[in-house]
Amino acid sequence: MGKQTENRGRSHPHQNRGMKIQPPKIDDIKGTVFRIWKYLSREKGKFILVLSMVLISSILSLLGPYYLGVAVDRVIANPDPDTLLWMLGLLLLIYLFQFTAVFLQNFWMIGIAQNSVFTMRNDLFSHLQELNMSFYQKKQHGEIMSRVTNDIENVSKTLNSSVIQFTTSTITLIGTIGMMLWLSPLLTLLTLTIVPVMFYGMKWITKRTSVFFKEQQKNLGELNGFIEESITGHNIIKMFSQEEKMIDSFKKKNEALRNSGYWAMTYTGFIPKLMNMLNNVSFAIIVGLGGALAIGGGWGVSIGVIVTFTTYSRQFTRPLSDLANQFNMILSAVAGAERVFNILDEPEEKDAESAKDLSDLNGKVEFKDVSFSYEGDEDTLNNINFHAAPGETVALVGPTGAGKTTIISLLARFYEPESGQILVDGRNMSEITRKSLRKHVGTVLQDSFLFETTVRENIRYGRLDATDEEVEGAAKSANAHHFITNLPNGYDTVLQSDGSGISQGQRQLLSIARAMLSNPSLLILDEATSSIDTITEIKINDALGKLMEGRTSFVIAHRLNTIQNADQILVLNEGEIIERGSHAELVKQDGFYAGLVSTQSQKASSFGN
Repeated sequence: MGKQTENRGRSHPHQNRGMKIQPPKIDDIKGTVFRIWKYLSREKGKFILVLSMVLISSILSLLGPYYLGVAVDRVIANPDPDTLLWMLGLLLLIYLFQFTAVFLQNFWMIGIAQNSVFTMRNDLFSHLQELNMSFYQKKQHGEIMSRVTNDIENVSKTLNSSVIQFTTSTITLIGTIGMMLWLSPLLTLLTLTIVPVMFYGMKWITKRTSVFFKEQQKNLGELNGFIEESITGHNIIKMFSQEEKMIDSFKKKNEALRNSGYWAMTYTGFIPKLMNMLNNVSFAIIVGLGGALAIGGGWGVSIGVIVTFTTYSRQFTRPLSDLANQFNMILSAVAGAERVFNILDEPEEKDAESAKDLSDLNGKVEFKDVSFSYEGDEDTLNNINFHAAPGETVALVGPTGAGKTTIISLLARFYEPESGQILVDGRNMSEITRKSLRKHVGTVLQDSFLFETTVRENIRYGRLDATDEEVEGAAKSANAHHFITNLPNGYDTVLQSDGSGISQGQRQLLSIARAMLSNPSLLILDEATSSIDTITEIKINDALGKLMEGRTSFVIAHRLNTIQNADQILVLNEGEIIERGSHAELVKQDGFYAGLVSTQSQKASSFGN
């Protein structure tokens, strides 16, 4: 809970069923389609084969009805069994080859689609690893997950079937009209009288369905984000008895998704019904007028031509129906692809072209007139200046929102200062590549994150090339070896990502072991001993003492008794350093820090009594 989200506080257009929806349209259809094509075109050779099979199957689908009509006329004119068998054999070959062509085009297209989506998904996930921290503050985690899974899966389904179907329908429609004109221009004109009705009917429907499909994808992403947030924060929800509030919020978001999906499917469902009705009208026109012409013996219309035309009329309306249906599916996929490409267009963390790798680090850190703000708001930090010598421990103290975590984030280069400089061993951080800098930075946070893998691999995350002996050595130094060996499978015990199964203190010990294994030159400790029982705190402090030895350490702590031995303490308030010095010096000053110490001492005394 408590995450910034891009949709927090917005009203939802579907809180009451039946309300008119006016969501945004797809911003750039042509550009998005072109980018999808760039993925497909990586297999041009196979794609050409697919188009060849589409063309062949479409031609064969036109030849079948034609020779069926020829067979009818020949049998009526000369009821010869040999002629009938020959024509039936020809039709059998046509439909057999058509089946083969359809099978091959689907088989190859599925391969192209899956490879394209595979590459797109890899590109998206890789890009997510390189994005700035500000991106993750603006987006719900569930919203991001929805784009990686739902939106890309939507693109996958469309590429698997709709691309071929759309192409086939287009070719079949053109070919059918051509064959109909060749057989009988009069019957063709009569059949085409229903086209304007089809055109305006589908235009009216697709204009609305594209809007609803876009809204449906957006609502699905919001719902996924809300579910992910509620599951992550389920402890807080229960602690404050907010289950009913969460259920009500979920119902509203679920209602929005239901309504957008309902209207999208409702309008889409009109298409086959409209096509079926118009197809029956076309069939009646052909049979009625064509039969009259055949009886009269005029305009070159025969029984066989009528049989062919009735088949072509269905082939004529079916592609129109398919085109309308596939158009909606393609619009839905384009909407999903655009959401994916929007993330791919987010700027990555980029180093300056002149940035160099950092091979080693002594640990000298200096902030020079550093100012910073989030999203251009008020300055979170204002003209911060301090110096940390190699091996020193610098404690950051102050009320919530004072800027402590922001200093740490700047030090890890999650953000860049808006003004001023941050120097490491005398070099401006902007001249050092981020990855090489972070290899020298170790972090132990208040909430230690564990991956859903073994204890051994969780520790090894600090240095992936570490041996099992080095992993166990780091665990022993972090006072974690004893409790690890008591786990069901020792170092091979699989942990849950939420840390269930081990205590908060044990998670911290694993986090310290991970940091020890990475052997950092700079160490960041953010409330590393909060919410820990006294016995475990002793173990953690002992492990932290070993970890901090000889390293430049930055410690954020609200419990001031844990930082009394820090070489210097920076007291921050409203983004500025208002006091600095050792614990003894700051107490003597009888200022802001001394007031914090006095307040905590009184609380501790009251608790002891």
